Amino acid sequence: MEVLETDLLVVGSGVAGAQAALTAHRRGARVLLVTKGRLRSGSTPWAQGGVAAPRDAGDRAAHAADTLRAGRGLCDPAVVDAFVRESQALVDGLRAYGVPFEASLTLEGGHSVPRIRHAADATGHAISVALSAALEADRGGGLHVLERTFVRALRVSGPRVVGAELLTPAGPLTVRAGGVLLACGGYGGLYPVTTAPPEGTGDGLALAYRAGAALRDLEFVQFHPTAVRAGHRALLVTEAARGEGAHLLNAQGERFMPRYDPLEELAPRDVVARAIAAERDRTGQVVLDLRHLGDAFVRARFPMVAASLAPLGLRLGADLIPVEPAVHYTIGGVQTDAHGRCTVPGLYAAGEVASSGLHGANRLASNSLSEGLVFGARAAVAALADARTPEAGEALPALAADPGSLPALREIVGRAAGLRRGAARLEAGLLALEALPPAFPAGEAEAPAALEAGNLRQLAPLLLRAAHARQESRGAHARLDFPDLGAPQHSVSRLVQGSDRLDLVPHAAVEAVP
Repeated sequence: MEVLETDLLVVGSGVAGAQAALTAHRRGARVLLVTKGRLRSGSTPWAQGGVAAPRDAGDRAAHAADTLRAGRGLCDPAVVDAFVRESQALVDGLRAYGVPFEASLTLEGGHSVPRIRHAADATGHAISVALSAALEADRGGGLHVLERTFVRALRVSGPRVVGAELLTPAGPLTVRAGGVLLACGGYGGLYPVTTAPPEGTGDGLALAYRAGAALRDLEFVQFHPTAVRAGHRALLVTEAARGEGAHLLNAQGERFMPRYDPLEELAPRDVVARAIAAERDRTGQVVLDLRHLGDAFVRARFPMVAASLAPLGLRLGADLIPVEPAVHYTIGGVQTDAHGRCTVPGLYAAGEVASSGLHGANRLASNSLSEGLVFGARAAVAALADARTPEAGEALPALAADPGSLPALREIVGRAAGLRRGAARLEAGLLALEALPPAFPAGEAEAPAALEAGNLRQLAPLLLRAAHARQESRGAHARLDFPDLGAPQHSVSRLVQGSDRLDLVPHAAVEAVP
Protein backbone atom coordinates (compact mmCIF):
# COMPACT_ATOMS: atom_id res chain seq x y z
CA MET A 1 0.00 0.00 0.00
CA GLU A 2 1.30 3.45 -0.92
CA VAL A 3 2.28 5.66 2.04
CA LEU A 4 2.26 9.47 2.07
CA GLU A 5 3.43 11.87 4.80
CA THR A 6 1.99 15.31 5.46
CA ASP A 7 1.96 17.89 8.24
CA LEU A 8 -1.84 18.23 8.13
CA LEU A 9 -4.52 16.02 6.65
CA VAL A 10 -7.77 17.95 6.05
CA VAL A 11 -10.90 15.88 5.44
CA GLY A 12 -13.56 17.87 3.54
CA SER A 13 -13.50 20.66 0.97
CA GLY A 14 -16.35 22.92 2.09
CA VAL A 15 -15.77 26.34 3.58
CA ALA A 16 -14.17 25.01 6.80
CA GLY A 17 -11.90 22.52 5.05
CA ALA A 18 -10.83 24.92 2.33
CA GLN A 19 -10.12 27.66 4.86
CA ALA A 20 -8.11 25.25 7.01
CA ALA A 21 -6.05 23.97 4.09
CA LEU A 22 -5.28 27.46 2.78
CA THR A 23 -4.41 28.73 6.26
CA ALA A 24 -2.02 25.86 6.97
CA HIS A 25 -0.37 25.93 3.55
CA ARG A 26 0.22 29.67 3.70
CA ARG A 27 1.98 29.10 7.02
CA GLY A 28 4.45 26.81 5.27
CA ALA A 29 2.92 23.43 6.12
CA ARG A 30 2.60 20.41 3.88
CA VAL A 31 -1.15 19.89 3.50
CA LEU A 32 -3.21 17.10 2.00
CA LEU A 33 -6.92 17.90 1.50
CA VAL A 34 -9.20 14.98 0.65
CA THR A 35 -12.88 15.08 -0.27
CA LYS A 36 -15.16 12.18 -1.09
CA GLY A 37 -16.88 14.17 -3.83
CA ARG A 38 -15.57 16.81 -6.15
CA LEU A 39 -13.75 19.84 -4.80
CA ARG A 40 -16.95 21.93 -4.93
CA SER A 41 -19.25 19.46 -3.18
CA GLY A 42 -20.89 19.16 0.23
CA SER A 43 -23.16 21.71 1.89
CA THR A 44 -21.29 24.94 1.15
CA PRO A 45 -22.32 25.31 -2.52
CA TRP A 46 -25.99 24.93 -1.54
CA ALA A 47 -26.04 27.72 1.05
CA GLN A 48 -28.43 30.34 -0.31
CA GLY A 49 -29.11 33.14 2.13
CA GLY A 50 -25.71 34.56 2.97
CA VAL A 51 -22.91 34.77 5.49
CA ALA A 52 -23.30 36.55 8.82
CA ALA A 53 -20.68 38.74 10.49
CA PRO A 54 -20.76 42.01 12.42
CA ARG A 55 -21.26 45.05 10.20
CA ASP A 56 -18.42 46.78 12.05
CA ALA A 57 -16.72 46.65 15.45
CA GLY A 58 -19.70 48.43 16.96
CA ASP A 59 -22.01 45.58 15.92
CA ARG A 60 -20.03 42.82 17.63
CA ALA A 61 -21.91 42.97 20.90
CA ALA A 62 -25.29 42.86 19.12
CA HIS A 63 -24.26 39.94 16.90
CA ALA A 64 -23.03 38.07 19.97
CA ALA A 65 -26.29 38.81 21.80
CA ASP A 66 -28.34 37.55 18.84
CA THR A 67 -26.26 34.35 18.68
CA LEU A 68 -26.60 33.74 22.41
CA ARG A 69 -30.34 34.42 22.33
CA ALA A 70 -30.89 31.96 19.48
CA GLY A 71 -28.77 29.33 21.27
CA ARG A 72 -31.22 29.22 24.21
CA GLY A 73 -28.63 29.32 26.99
CA LEU A 74 -26.24 26.66 25.71
CA CYS A 75 -23.74 28.71 23.68
CA ASP A 76 -20.23 29.00 25.07
CA PRO A 77 -19.82 32.79 25.52
CA ALA A 78 -16.04 32.63 24.99
CA VAL A 79 -16.52 30.82 21.68
CA VAL A 80 -19.19 33.31 20.59
CA ASP A 81 -16.87 36.18 21.52
CA ALA A 82 -14.03 34.76 19.41
CA PHE A 83 -16.45 34.24 16.53
CA VAL A 84 -17.76 37.81 16.43
CA ARG A 85 -14.25 39.28 16.90
CA GLU A 86 -12.77 37.35 13.97
CA SER A 87 -15.60 36.78 11.51
CA GLN A 88 -15.91 40.28 10.07
CA ALA A 89 -12.37 40.46 8.67
CA LEU A 90 -12.53 36.90 7.34
CA VAL A 91 -15.94 37.33 5.70
CA ASP A 92 -15.11 40.68 4.15
CA GLY A 93 -11.77 39.23 3.08
CA LEU A 94 -13.63 36.85 0.77
CA ARG A 95 -13.95 39.76 -1.67
CA ALA A 96 -10.22 39.43 -2.31
CA TYR A 97 -10.87 35.83 -3.42
CA GLY A 98 -13.47 37.11 -5.89
CA VAL A 99 -16.74 36.57 -4.00
CA PRO A 100 -19.17 39.11 -5.53
CA PHE A 101 -21.02 40.29 -2.43
CA GLU A 102 -23.76 42.80 -3.16
CA ALA A 103 -23.48 46.26 -1.61
CA SER A 104 -26.59 45.89 0.54
CA LEU A 105 -26.74 43.88 3.76
CA THR A 106 -29.88 41.88 4.41
CA LEU A 107 -31.84 40.73 7.47
CA GLU A 108 -32.62 37.15 8.48
CA GLY A 109 -34.46 35.46 11.31
CA GLY A 110 -33.09 36.09 14.79
CA HIS A 111 -30.84 39.00 13.74
CA SER A 112 -31.58 42.38 15.27
CA VAL A 113 -30.11 44.35 12.34
CA PRO A 114 -29.25 43.65 8.68
CA ARG A 115 -25.73 42.18 8.69
CA ILE A 116 -25.92 39.33 6.14
CA ARG A 117 -23.51 39.58 3.19
CA HIS A 118 -24.89 37.83 0.14
CA ALA A 119 -24.31 37.15 -3.53
CA ALA A 120 -27.95 37.12 -4.65
CA ASP A 121 -29.21 33.78 -3.25
CA ALA A 122 -26.14 31.79 -4.31
CA THR A 123 -23.71 32.91 -1.62
CA GLY A 124 -22.42 29.46 -0.75
CA HIS A 125 -21.85 28.64 -4.40
CA ALA A 126 -19.88 31.86 -4.89
CA ILE A 127 -17.73 31.14 -1.82
CA SER A 128 -17.16 27.55 -2.92
CA VAL A 129 -16.05 28.66 -6.39
CA ALA A 130 -13.69 31.28 -4.96
CA LEU A 131 -12.06 29.05 -2.32
CA SER A 132 -11.76 26.15 -4.77
CA ALA A 133 -9.98 28.45 -7.20
CA ALA A 134 -7.60 29.47 -4.42
CA LEU A 135 -6.90 25.82 -3.62
CA GLU A 136 -6.27 25.08 -7.30
CA ALA A 137 -3.87 28.03 -7.49
CA ASP A 138 -1.95 26.75 -4.43
CA ARG A 139 -1.85 23.12 -5.60
CA GLY A 140 1.66 21.73 -5.69
CA GLY A 141 4.42 23.19 -3.63
CA GLY A 142 3.13 21.50 -0.49
CA LEU A 143 -0.66 21.58 -1.01
CA HIS A 144 -2.22 18.49 -2.55
CA VAL A 145 -5.89 17.72 -3.17
CA LEU A 146 -7.45 14.29 -3.67
CA GLU A 147 -11.02 14.24 -4.97
CA ARG A 148 -13.40 11.26 -4.86
CA THR A 149 -11.41 9.93 -1.92
CA PHE A 150 -13.05 8.27 1.07
CA VAL A 151 -11.52 8.13 4.55
CA ARG A 152 -11.96 4.52 5.57
CA ALA A 153 -10.43 4.74 9.06
CA LEU A 154 -8.18 6.84 11.24
CA ARG A 155 -4.76 5.65 12.37
CA VAL A 156 -3.63 5.95 15.99
CA SER A 157 -0.48 5.57 18.04
CA GLY A 158 -1.54 5.13 21.66
CA PRO A 159 -4.23 7.75 22.28
CA ARG A 160 -3.02 10.06 19.47
CA VAL A 161 -4.47 10.21 15.95
CA VAL A 162 -1.54 10.02 13.53
CA GLY A 163 -3.12 9.60 10.09
CA ALA A 164 -5.76 7.80 8.07
CA GLU A 165 -6.50 5.02 5.62
CA LEU A 166 -7.89 6.37 2.34
CA LEU A 167 -9.69 4.82 -0.61
CA THR A 168 -8.64 6.84 -3.67
CA PRO A 169 -9.54 6.38 -7.35
CA ALA A 170 -6.02 4.97 -7.79
CA GLY A 171 -6.31 2.53 -4.89
CA PRO A 172 -5.71 2.42 -1.12
CA LEU A 173 -3.42 5.03 0.43
CA THR A 174 -2.01 5.29 3.95
CA VAL A 175 -1.44 8.83 5.22
CA ARG A 176 0.88 9.61 8.11
CA ALA A 177 0.05 13.07 9.41
CA GLY A 178 1.20 15.48 12.09
CA GLY A 179 -2.49 16.24 12.64
CA VAL A 180 -5.88 15.28 11.17
CA LEU A 181 -8.58 17.95 10.78
CA LEU A 182 -12.17 16.84 10.15
CA ALA A 183 -14.29 19.30 8.15
CA CYS A 184 -16.60 16.84 6.42
CA GLY A 185 -20.09 18.00 7.37
CA GLY A 186 -22.94 16.69 9.45
CA TYR A 187 -25.36 13.79 9.72
CA GLY A 188 -28.48 15.03 7.92
CA GLY A 189 -28.35 11.79 5.91
CA LEU A 190 -29.84 10.00 8.93
CA TYR A 191 -33.25 11.46 7.97
CA PRO A 192 -35.63 10.50 5.16
CA VAL A 193 -36.20 14.10 4.00
CA THR A 194 -33.41 16.66 4.27
CA THR A 195 -31.80 19.60 2.55
CA ALA A 196 -28.40 18.04 3.33
CA PRO A 197 -26.32 16.95 0.33
CA PRO A 198 -25.68 13.25 -0.37
CA GLU A 199 -22.28 13.62 1.31
CA GLY A 200 -23.90 14.31 4.71
CA THR A 201 -23.54 10.80 6.10
CA GLY A 202 -21.83 11.59 9.40
CA ASP A 203 -18.49 10.09 8.39
CA GLY A 204 -16.41 12.48 10.47
CA LEU A 205 -18.43 11.84 13.63
CA ALA A 206 -18.16 8.08 13.21
CA LEU A 207 -14.40 8.24 12.54
CA ALA A 208 -13.86 10.42 15.62
CA TYR A 209 -16.10 8.25 17.80
CA ARG A 210 -14.18 5.11 16.89
CA ALA A 211 -10.95 6.94 17.79
CA GLY A 212 -12.31 7.65 21.28
CA ALA A 213 -13.29 11.30 20.74
CA ALA A 214 -16.37 12.61 22.51
CA LEU A 215 -19.51 13.43 20.54
CA ARG A 216 -21.78 16.06 22.05
CA ASP A 217 -25.38 17.28 21.74
CA LEU A 218 -26.46 15.03 18.85
CA GLU A 219 -30.09 15.70 19.77
CA PHE A 220 -29.92 19.24 18.40
CA VAL A 221 -30.97 18.76 14.77
CA GLN A 222 -32.12 22.00 13.15
CA PHE A 223 -35.16 21.95 10.90
CA HIS A 224 -35.26 24.77 8.36
CA PRO A 225 -38.76 26.25 8.50
CA THR A 226 -39.33 26.81 4.78
CA ALA A 227 -38.55 23.84 2.57
CA VAL A 228 -40.47 22.49 -0.39
CA ARG A 229 -40.69 18.73 -0.43
CA ALA A 230 -39.72 17.04 -3.68
CA GLY A 231 -39.78 13.30 -3.04
CA HIS A 232 -37.03 12.46 -0.57
CA ARG A 233 -35.29 15.79 -1.16
CA ALA A 234 -36.20 19.12 0.38
CA LEU A 235 -35.68 22.25 -1.70
CA LEU A 236 -34.71 25.19 0.44
CA VAL A 237 -36.41 28.58 0.30
CA THR A 238 -33.84 30.80 1.93
CA GLU A 239 -34.42 32.62 5.20
CA ALA A 240 -33.59 35.80 3.29
CA ALA A 241 -37.01 35.59 1.61
CA ARG A 242 -38.61 36.35 4.97
CA GLY A 243 -35.90 38.92 5.59
CA GLU A 244 -37.11 40.74 2.47
CA GLY A 245 -40.70 40.69 3.74
CA ALA A 246 -42.27 37.36 2.68
CA HIS A 247 -45.26 36.26 4.78
CA LEU A 248 -46.30 32.86 6.08
CA LEU A 249 -49.99 32.03 5.65
CA ASN A 250 -51.98 29.01 6.81
CA ALA A 251 -54.65 27.24 4.78
CA GLN A 252 -57.20 29.84 5.90
CA GLY A 253 -55.09 32.64 4.44
CA GLU A 254 -54.16 33.93 7.90
CA ARG A 255 -50.73 35.39 8.61
CA PHE A 256 -50.17 33.42 11.82
CA MET A 257 -46.62 34.18 13.01
CA PRO A 258 -47.68 37.28 15.04
CA ARG A 259 -49.51 34.85 17.34
CA TYR A 260 -46.34 32.87 18.01
CA ASP A 261 -43.59 35.46 18.43
CA PRO A 262 -43.20 39.26 18.47
CA LEU A 263 -40.52 38.92 15.77
CA GLU A 264 -43.15 37.30 13.52
CA GLU A 265 -41.60 35.70 10.40
CA LEU A 266 -38.14 36.78 11.58
CA ALA A 267 -38.20 34.78 14.80
CA PRO A 268 -35.39 32.21 15.23
CA ARG A 269 -35.67 29.01 13.26
CA ASP A 270 -36.82 26.77 16.09
CA VAL A 271 -39.83 29.02 16.76
CA VAL A 272 -40.83 29.39 13.10
CA ALA A 273 -40.40 25.68 12.32
CA ARG A 274 -42.65 24.58 15.17
CA ALA A 275 -45.21 27.26 14.36
CA ILE A 276 -45.40 26.04 10.76
CA ALA A 277 -45.78 22.45 11.93
CA ALA A 278 -48.57 23.45 14.32
CA GLU A 279 -50.43 25.39 11.63
CA ARG A 280 -50.06 22.54 9.14
CA ASP A 281 -51.57 20.21 11.73
CA ARG A 282 -54.35 22.67 12.54
CA THR A 283 -55.32 23.90 9.07
CA GLY A 284 -53.71 21.47 6.60
CA GLN A 285 -51.18 23.68 4.82
CA VAL A 286 -48.75 26.57 5.15
CA VAL A 287 -47.58 28.68 2.23
CA LEU A 288 -44.94 31.36 1.76
CA ASP A 289 -46.28 34.48 0.06
CA LEU A 290 -43.87 36.75 -1.83
CA ARG A 291 -46.40 38.12 -4.32
CA HIS A 292 -46.57 41.54 -2.67
CA LEU A 293 -42.82 41.98 -3.18
CA GLY A 294 -43.22 42.07 -6.96
CA ASP A 295 -42.37 39.33 -9.43
CA ALA A 296 -39.44 41.20 -11.00
CA PHE A 297 -37.79 41.90 -7.64
CA VAL A 298 -38.27 38.33 -6.39
CA ARG A 299 -36.75 36.76 -9.50
CA ALA A 300 -33.79 39.13 -9.46
CA ARG A 301 -33.18 38.67 -5.73
CA PHE A 302 -33.73 34.90 -5.58
CA PRO A 303 -32.79 33.42 -8.97
CA MET A 304 -31.45 30.17 -7.50
CA VAL A 305 -34.62 29.48 -5.51
CA ALA A 306 -36.82 30.38 -8.49
CA ALA A 307 -34.88 28.00 -10.74
CA SER A 308 -35.08 25.13 -8.23
CA LEU A 309 -38.87 25.48 -7.89
CA ALA A 310 -39.63 25.91 -11.60
CA PRO A 311 -39.52 22.15 -12.39
CA LEU A 312 -42.26 21.68 -9.79
CA GLY A 313 -44.44 24.19 -11.63
CA LEU A 314 -44.03 26.83 -8.92
CA ARG A 315 -43.32 30.49 -9.80
CA LEU A 316 -41.66 32.06 -6.80
CA GLY A 317 -42.87 35.63 -7.28
CA ALA A 318 -46.33 34.76 -8.58
CA ASP A 319 -47.51 31.64 -6.72
CA LEU A 320 -48.11 30.75 -3.10
CA ILE A 321 -45.27 28.34 -2.22
CA PRO A 322 -46.23 25.35 -0.01
CA VAL A 323 -43.57 24.99 2.68
CA GLU A 324 -42.82 22.69 5.60
CA PRO A 325 -39.91 22.21 8.00
CA ALA A 326 -37.12 19.84 6.90
CA VAL A 327 -33.84 18.69 8.44
CA HIS A 328 -31.23 21.24 7.44
CA TYR A 329 -28.29 21.45 9.84
CA THR A 330 -26.94 19.19 12.58
CA ILE A 331 -25.75 21.24 15.55
CA GLY A 332 -24.24 18.40 17.56
CA GLY A 333 -20.95 16.87 16.56
CA VAL A 334 -17.40 16.08 17.61
CA GLN A 335 -16.73 18.01 20.80
CA THR A 336 -14.02 20.66 20.38
CA ASP A 337 -12.59 23.61 22.23
CA ALA A 338 -12.46 27.12 20.76
CA HIS A 339 -9.44 26.11 18.64
CA GLY A 340 -10.93 22.98 17.08
CA ARG A 341 -9.11 20.52 19.35
CA CYS A 342 -11.05 17.30 19.95
CA THR A 343 -10.86 15.25 23.14
CA VAL A 344 -8.15 12.98 21.69
CA PRO A 345 -4.75 14.43 20.73
CA GLY A 346 -3.88 14.88 17.08
CA LEU A 347 -7.53 15.24 16.01
CA TYR A 348 -9.27 18.53 15.16
CA ALA A 349 -12.68 19.45 13.78
CA ALA A 350 -14.35 22.53 12.29
CA GLY A 351 -17.65 23.36 10.64
CA GLU A 352 -20.81 21.29 10.84
CA VAL A 353 -18.95 18.15 11.95
CA ALA A 354 -17.88 19.94 15.15
CA SER A 355 -19.64 20.90 18.38
CA SER A 356 -17.66 23.97 19.43
CA GLY A 357 -20.30 25.64 21.61
CA LEU A 358 -21.01 28.40 19.07
CA HIS A 359 -24.59 27.44 18.26
CA GLY A 360 -25.85 26.10 21.58
CA ALA A 361 -29.30 24.60 21.12
CA ASN A 362 -30.24 26.45 17.94
CA ARG A 363 -28.08 27.95 15.19
CA LEU A 364 -28.62 31.60 14.27
CA ALA A 365 -29.30 31.99 10.54
CA SER A 366 -26.23 32.41 8.30
CA ASN A 367 -23.71 31.84 11.08
CA SER A 368 -22.60 28.56 9.49
CA LEU A 369 -20.46 29.83 6.60
CA SER A 370 -18.70 32.35 8.82
CA GLU A 371 -18.27 29.60 11.43
CA GLY A 372 -16.37 27.57 8.84
CA LEU A 373 -14.07 30.48 8.08
CA VAL A 374 -13.29 31.30 11.71
CA PHE A 375 -12.88 27.83 13.12
CA GLY A 376 -11.35 26.31 10.00
CA ALA A 377 -8.54 28.85 10.40
CA ARG A 378 -8.33 28.42 14.17
CA ALA A 379 -8.20 24.61 13.95
CA ALA A 380 -5.47 24.73 11.30
CA VAL A 381 -3.32 27.03 13.43
CA ALA A 382 -3.84 24.82 16.51
CA ALA A 383 -3.05 21.65 14.56
CA LEU A 384 0.25 23.07 13.30
CA ALA A 385 1.16 24.29 16.79
CA ASP A 386 0.46 20.84 18.25
CA ALA A 387 1.85 18.79 15.35
CA ARG A 388 4.20 15.85 15.85
CA THR A 389 6.54 14.17 13.38
CA PRO A 390 4.34 11.80 11.33
CA GLU A 391 4.51 8.19 12.52
CA ALA A 392 3.06 4.90 11.35
CA GLY A 393 0.59 3.94 14.07
CA GLU A 394 -2.11 1.39 13.37
CA ALA A 395 -5.45 1.57 11.60
CA LEU A 396 -8.64 1.50 13.63
CA PRO A 397 -11.40 -0.89 12.53
CA ALA A 398 -13.91 0.34 9.97
CA LEU A 399 -17.60 -0.52 9.97
CA ALA A 400 -19.87 -1.32 7.04
CA ALA A 401 -23.57 -2.00 6.59
CA ASP A 402 -25.91 -2.94 3.78
CA PRO A 403 -26.84 0.30 1.92
CA GLY A 404 -30.19 -1.33 1.21
CA SER A 405 -31.05 -1.00 4.90
CA LEU A 406 -30.79 2.81 4.87
CA PRO A 407 -34.38 3.63 3.81
CA ALA A 408 -35.71 1.67 6.80
CA LEU A 409 -33.12 3.25 9.13
CA ARG A 410 -34.03 6.75 7.96
CA GLU A 411 -37.74 6.17 8.42
CA ILE A 412 -37.11 4.98 11.98
CA VAL A 413 -35.00 8.04 12.81
CA GLY A 414 -37.49 10.40 11.18
CA ARG A 415 -40.40 9.00 13.20
CA ALA A 416 -38.51 8.84 16.48
CA ALA A 417 -36.41 12.03 16.43
CA GLY A 418 -38.34 14.42 14.24
CA LEU A 419 -39.31 18.00 14.90
CA ARG A 420 -41.31 16.92 17.98
CA ARG A 421 -40.18 13.95 20.05
CA GLY A 422 -41.22 11.95 23.08
CA ALA A 423 -39.93 9.06 25.19
CA ALA A 424 -42.31 6.53 23.66
CA ARG A 425 -41.28 7.40 20.10
CA LEU A 426 -37.59 7.36 20.95
CA GLU A 427 -37.75 4.05 22.81
CA ALA A 428 -39.74 2.49 19.96
CA GLY A 429 -37.13 3.81 17.56
CA LEU A 430 -34.29 2.23 19.54
CA LEU A 431 -36.07 -1.11 19.51
CA ALA A 432 -36.74 -0.82 15.76
CA LEU A 433 -33.07 -0.05 15.10
CA GLU A 434 -32.05 -3.16 17.06
CA ALA A 435 -34.17 -5.19 14.66
CA LEU A 436 -32.21 -3.93 11.64
CA PRO A 437 -29.09 -5.78 10.47
CA PRO A 438 -26.15 -4.53 12.56
CA ALA A 439 -23.02 -2.90 11.24
CA PHE A 440 -20.15 -5.33 10.68
CA PRO A 441 -16.35 -5.08 10.47
CA ALA A 442 -15.43 -3.80 7.03
CA GLY A 443 -13.05 -5.65 4.75
CA GLU A 444 -10.25 -3.76 3.05
CA ALA A 445 -12.10 -3.86 -0.28
CA GLU A 446 -15.42 -2.60 1.14
CA ALA A 447 -17.11 -0.04 -1.13
CA PRO A 448 -17.59 3.54 0.13
CA ALA A 449 -21.38 3.15 -0.02
CA ALA A 450 -21.21 0.30 2.50
CA LEU A 451 -18.85 2.33 4.71
CA GLU A 452 -21.23 5.30 4.64
CA ALA A 453 -24.06 2.96 5.62
CA GLY A 454 -21.92 1.62 8.47
CA ASN A 455 -21.31 5.14 9.75
CA LEU A 456 -25.01 5.97 9.68
CA ARG A 457 -25.87 2.65 11.32
CA GLN A 458 -23.49 3.48 14.18
CA LEU A 459 -24.72 7.05 14.64
CA ALA A 460 -28.49 6.45 14.48
CA PRO A 461 -28.93 4.92 17.96
CA LEU A 462 -26.55 7.51 19.44
CA LEU A 463 -28.82 10.30 18.17
CA LEU A 464 -31.93 8.64 19.60
CA ARG A 465 -30.27 8.02 22.95
CA ALA A 466 -29.09 11.64 23.11
CA ALA A 467 -32.62 12.87 22.39
CA HIS A 468 -33.99 10.55 25.08
CA ALA A 469 -31.47 11.82 27.62
CA ARG A 470 -32.41 15.51 27.28
CA GLN A 471 -35.65 15.62 29.23
CA GLU A 472 -36.64 19.19 28.36
CA SER A 473 -37.53 21.29 25.33
CA ARG A 474 -34.73 23.61 24.29
CA GLY A 475 -34.01 25.20 20.93
CA ALA A 476 -34.03 22.64 18.14
CA HIS A 477 -34.94 19.84 20.57
CA ALA A 478 -38.66 19.71 21.40
CA ARG A 479 -40.08 17.00 23.70
CA LEU A 480 -43.84 16.49 23.74
CA ASP A 481 -43.52 14.88 27.19
CA PHE A 482 -41.17 17.58 28.55
CA PRO A 483 -42.44 20.82 27.01
CA ASP A 484 -40.77 23.15 29.49
CA LEU A 485 -37.28 24.61 29.47
CA GLY A 486 -35.03 23.26 32.20
CA ALA A 487 -31.89 24.67 33.82
CA PRO A 488 -29.13 25.05 31.19
CA GLN A 489 -26.90 21.97 30.91
CA HIS A 490 -24.53 22.18 27.98
CA SER A 491 -24.49 18.44 27.45
CA VAL A 492 -26.52 15.61 28.87
CA SER A 493 -25.48 13.27 26.06
CA ARG A 494 -21.70 13.22 25.82
CA LEU A 495 -21.00 9.95 24.03
CA VAL A 496 -17.58 8.31 24.11
CA GLN A 497 -16.59 5.03 22.50
CA GLY A 498 -15.89 2.46 25.19
CA SER A 499 -18.53 3.76 27.60
CA ASP A 500 -21.23 3.14 24.98
CA ARG A 501 -22.10 -0.15 23.31
CA LEU A 502 -23.55 -0.79 19.87
CA ASP A 503 -26.09 -3.28 21.29
CA LEU A 504 -27.91 -0.28 22.70
CA VAL A 505 -30.38 0.07 25.51
CA PRO A 506 -32.41 3.18 26.38
CA HIS A 507 -30.75 6.28 27.70
CA ALA A 508 -29.69 5.03 31.13
CA ALA A 509 -26.31 4.04 29.65
CA VAL A 510 -25.66 7.52 28.29
CA GLU A 511 -22.94 9.29 30.25
CA ALA A 512 -24.40 12.28 32.10
CA VAL A 513 -22.15 15.33 32.15
CA PRO A 514 -22.65 18.15 34.67
